[in-house]
Amino acid sequence: MKRSLVALVISLSVSLTAWAQQFPGSTGTGNIPGGFGGRQAMPTSTTGTNGIDDSTKVIYGPKSTRYVLEDDIFNNRRKLYTLDTTMDEVHRFTYVQRSKNMYQDLGELGTAMRPVFLQVPQQLGAQSGYYVFSPYAYQSQDVKYFDTKSPFTDMYIALGGNNQNILRFDMAQNISPRWNVGFDIQRFTAQKQFGTSGNNDPYKLLAQNWGVQLHTNYRSKNDKYTLLANFINMNHSVDEQGGVLPGQTASGEPIPFNYTGDARLRSGTTTTQGPHGWEIRNNWHVYHQYILDKGFQLYHKFDYQTQKNFYRDDTLRLNLTDVNLIDSNQVRRFYPTVLGDTSRLEQHARFRLFENQFGIKGIAQYKGASFNYRAYLRIRNYAQSMLYNTSRTNYNQYGTNRIETFVGGWLGYYFPDSLSRLTAETELGAGGSYRVQGQVESKFLTAGGSYLNVEPTLLQERFQSKVYIWPDAARGLTPLSKRNYLYAYGKLNVRIKNLRLEPSLDYYLVKNYVYFDTAGYVQQEKSPISIVRPGLGYHLQIGKFLISGQAYYTAKEGPDVIRMPPFFMNTRIQYEFLYAKVLYIQTGVDLHYKSPYYADAYMPLTQQYHLQDRQQVEGYVLADLYANLRINRTRLFIKLTHANQGLITPGYFVAPDYLQMRRGFAFGVDWYLFD
Repeated sequence: MKRSLVALVISLSVSLTAWAQQFPGSTGTGNIPGGFGGRQAMPTSTTGTNGIDDSTKVIYGPKSTRYVLEDDIFNNRRKLYTLDTTMDEVHRFTYVQRSKNMYQDLGELGTAMRPVFLQVPQQLGAQSGYYVFSPYAYQSQDVKYFDTKSPFTDMYIALGGNNQNILRFDMAQNISPRWNVGFDIQRFTAQKQFGTSGNNDPYKLLAQNWGVQLHTNYRSKNDKYTLLANFINMNHSVDEQGGVLPGQTASGEPIPFNYTGDARLRSGTTTTQGPHGWEIRNNWHVYHQYILDKGFQLYHKFDYQTQKNFYRDDTLRLNLTDVNLIDSNQVRRFYPTVLGDTSRLEQHARFRLFENQFGIKGIAQYKGASFNYRAYLRIRNYAQSMLYNTSRTNYNQYGTNRIETFVGGWLGYYFPDSLSRLTAETELGAGGSYRVQGQVESKFLTAGGSYLNVEPTLLQERFQSKVYIWPDAARGLTPLSKRNYLYAYGKLNVRIKNLRLEPSLDYYLVKNYVYFDTAGYVQQEKSPISIVRPGLGYHLQIGKFLISGQAYYTAKEGPDVIRMPPFFMNTRIQYEFLYAKVLYIQTGVDLHYKSPYYADAYMPLTQQYHLQDRQQVEGYVLADLYANLRINRTRLFIKLTHANQGLITPGYFVAPDYLQMRRGFAFGVDWYLFD
């Protein structure tokens, strides 16, 4: 039986590889969010041979296909990375899993996501404020720029169970020894788990996503000129359900975990589309530099971004009706009171950004150490226009158009051991915003901090609709002040034989924090809020047995407007072995736990998470059983998600009114082709 299974897996791998070779055109790989070898996988630096033996035959593989990252070139670090061919974590196929559960969604692939812990802004300058679908898009800073000795293809499919499916296709090929082009395509879909009329429901799709990434890189013959460029498009749509309503049995007993119940946001009939939204992004990015001398280099960055967000509810009257919550005998509406016509709710937002950064940089070496510097001017020209309906056919429009200018500098010192470095950066804006940060890295310690005074987002500054209006003097909503963040962190790397420990400490001090209250209106908390989060990462390898993970404890002082779980834990228990001399197998269990807390609720009209005090979520250990397999360069996984459903309780909530996905069986294949 066991050898039959091995034969079946080997046959499947060979068949998939043969099928993949039928695809026409160039070949390559890119960085698909959530895919194998994506942002969460640590790349391996290499300076070895290129894997080609011209005296016998040409051999192409992971060592003959390498890539560079813009950040390394930008900071004068010459690194070549090889492809990730390990099996580690290939079973983590959803975006929440790939983030190591540091993000929360609404229980299903494609729904609105938010970070579990407080995040400090990474850039000065006003942002659109629409962020919940950002993790599903390609990111310019993560693009892999390839140098392939042969056409290269990476193909991946995950059948995620409960009708959650992901497909990606990446290709790259050298046009000349110094010029490479490639593209990446992703497609995923997820079907509704509640609030449907069954398989014949014409609107059974909950979320669907198309993503495209084009990239190219070129360097001159003398290596003085380098060009990196990419184009990114995302088209993401989702039917908003507002959560699931609790049910009751025939005898009148409540069903709090009502996996087949009705949705809070309704469409009225099975032939009418309910409330829905979508986001379309187009980003153009170019980085190029010219080296006059190692100590004096010129560079330029250009970004052009457009973002469109849309929401419509054509059954608004139905969703204004009071809803009886059987489990708590509460009555509430999904939307606050709507002004004027109640036949339709519609909102459009368009954001456009032109950004240019001009600078000089250089590097100098002295007795094995290196000094690096950078000085720059950054200019942003952006506009955001908003359109909302006042009746079914009439609309109002408003907008913002501004120019921002920033100057900045960066210094780095690289110690002779090549493992340690010290960096510092500062940036100042004409409007009074600023950012100061520094970091020290060594073999045993990483520590640093940042201090920011940054603008609120454009959506936080102003929003008008038939439901929400701010700023609004009648409600006491006044123009917002700049947000202030102080962040300090440190992490140790301790090795004791087969045990690696990473104790860490994060500290935040936040002033003028902007949040959305329990009604969904924007607010600003003037009082300081301090957060301390000690953590521990652990990795124990004993022969073929592994246990690894991380845990955090969060303590907070100040107004209760930032909600995070007090305790957070990830653990992976795994055993690895070789079967029949050809099949490498990792099998184990992923465990995740957050202590109960009042997590933020989601309002699809504004696409923002907001405070709520009526329902605790989490407080449950989630267990996923998995097996990762590898035959040559083909990697596969099989997985039983939420394997422990029903052992203690029928389920649990990951966000207010949104249940964690039920138990399901998932399967995935990822394979590389090098010719």
